[in-house]
Parts: sequence; C-alpha cells; structure tokens
Amino acid sequence: MDLEVDRTDLHRCRVVDTDPPALETGQCRLRIDTFALTANNITYGVVGDAFRYWDFFPATEPGWGRIPVWGFADVVATTDDRLAEGIRVRGFLPMSTHLVVNPGRLDHLGFTDESPHRAPMAGAYNRYLRVDTDPAYDPRREAQHMLLWPLFFTAFLIDDFLDDHDRYGASTVVVSSASAKTAIGTAYLLARRGEVEVVGITSPGNVAFVEALGVYDRVVAYDEVASVPDGGDAVYVDIAGDSAVRAAVHQAYRERLAHSMAVGATHWEGATLAPGGTDLPGPPPAFFFAPDQIAKRTRDWGPMGLDERAGPAWRDFVAFTDGWLELQTGRGPDAVERAYRQLLEGRAEPRVGHILSMWPEGTA
Repeated sequence: MDLEVDRTDLHRCRVVDTDPPALETGQCRLRIDTFALTANNITYGVVGDAFRYWDFFPATEPGWGRIPVWGFADVVATTDDRLAEGIRVRGFLPMSTHLVVNPGRLDHLGFTDESPHRAPMAGAYNRYLRVDTDPAYDPRREAQHMLLWPLFFTAFLIDDFLDDHDRYGASTVVVSSASAKTAIGTAYLLARRGEVEVVGITSPGNVAFVEALGVYDRVVAYDEVASVPDGGDAVYVDIAGDSAVRAAVHQAYRERLAHSMAVGATHWEGATLAPGGTDLPGPPPAFFFAPDQIAKRTRDWGPMGLDERAGPAWRDFVAFTDGWLELQTGRGPDAVERAYRQLLEGRAEPRVGHILSMWPEGTA
C-alpha cells in the first residue's frame, strides 16, 4: 500500500493497494513500520524533478510519485544470506507499507541499497543503518530520531559549512522560516557557538513561539524584514524558499549581504526552484546541497569523523526539544493523508511533529 501524489499538482494524492513483488536473488523486503512527515518532505516533492527525489521510489504509473520520508523498517523476507529476518533498520523510505531493496555494500552498521534506479543518487540517501549496532540508537527516542535527526543533521551541516567559511566574515546570520525544525536546529547550533547574532524571520502568528525557543537573538515577522539590518554584514540561510522574502532580505542588506544560501522551500507555493540572483542586489543565491558537505567532511575527517562530531550535539539538541516538541501519531492511509495536507497547506503547528504509519490501527 502506497501514498502517491501527482508530480504536477501536489494537492492530488491517492492510495494504491498492491501486493509486494516477489523477491529476486539477493533482495530483501522491508516492512515499513513508522516514519516522520515534516515540511522538509514537502520540499522533496517541490524540487523532486530537479533533484531526482521522485527517482528513489518510482510510482505505479507515470506522472505520479512517492515522496521520500525518514523512518524505521524491519526485514521481513530475504534472499540475501547476509541479512536475517527481524533486523530493524532506519533510513530513507517511501510512504508505503513495504519496500524491496538490493543490499550491496554491507558492514556491521548496515547496508547500501544498490538498486539500479538509485545508483545515480547521493549515497547518503541509499544507506540503511541497523539499530542493533547503531551507537546513536535509543529505542526511547525513535520518534524524535526519525522526526528530527535528518533535519538536525542538515542543520549541523549548514552550521559546519558556515564555520568552514568563517561565516563569510558576517556578524549576523538571518534564517527564514524560523519556526521550521531545520531552522531551529541551525539557530540552536549557531547560538551555541555564540559568534554571530542569529535573526529569525517568520510569520506573525509564529513570532511568540519562535521567541520562546531562546535560540534567536531577534525574531521579526516577514513584513518587518526591512528593519533587520543593524550596520554589519550578514549571511542569509533561506529555508522558506519564498522569492518575495528572498528579495526583501537582499534589498534590505544589498552589498552587505555576504552570502545567500538556498536550503529549502517550506513556503513552497511562493518558492522559485532556481534561486537566480541576476536581478537581486548582493550575491546570487547558491544552493546548499547537504551531501556535498558530507562528502567534503568525510574526506577531511575520515568515514566516522562527521558522526563523532554530530553525535554529542545531537544528544544535546534532543534534550532541548523535550521542552517544546509535541509528538502526534497517526496510523492508516487516512491519517497519513491528513498530516500530509496539513503540512502542504501550511496548517501544521510548528511545535508538532508527525509520526505516521501506513498500517491501520490494530495491525501488528
């Protein structure tokens, strides 16, 4: 059973009930247990063609697609002698009940799906980690892990990228969509460093929530962007992807904008896929592609160096989220579709995190 969306109109979705395919030699069937759904997943749909997110989990018919999510799954059938039934893994999954994978490179931590259609994509998205050997795994934190870890890890890479470039000499970092969880993680890490002023811009209705987090030095509504500059240079971390907000930030700082980083598209209806920049004052916006920074740091620090640095920061961040995060669970395709539409239409509360399953209530 799969939730598919129209690739040209994300408001159109359908549930397709098909039997899992028979396994070929060397394959495994994963039973997808639970997954998180956030605004970041909506971004995957918005930029699905340009960044090939639709290609990870092809749909049953042309024109339809399965939006990727992060979650947990169990090996329920295998023709690969290296993987036994019952192994639990976490990784990139479709909003479905099952997924067939072709385990290739395998070690004590997990395996890489080497299905031919996934070969061109970034390796970080094709890796599945076993929970029984994962040093970061805590069964009490599964919900937070699937909900926050991918977003926090992106935030960690943003913070690391900015630090690697000495924040382009700026004294301020401006973060749009400040109530989004990736933005919160970025602000949290920047605040820990204490080396720049962190300014969050958000919708008027979310100002109080964002201020209460305590990780932004200043919080302003979108219609007050012109009041943000204080005389120093700034870096813009664009998580909203909204062309009007981007233009307002560029107009506010002009030549004092040291760098403009395009990260997400939480304001997907106002987003522009190509940030452009020829008609904007200041530097042209540049896409931030997290796998590129992963590859760089793997070269710099070795295969385990990035995890060794991210792990302690992650544990501290999870403890921080205990003070404001509200987990909401839902089971069955109707619950998944409701949560999807809330996020798509911008009706989700920023403090809420959706933990979902395509399996109906009462299903073992």
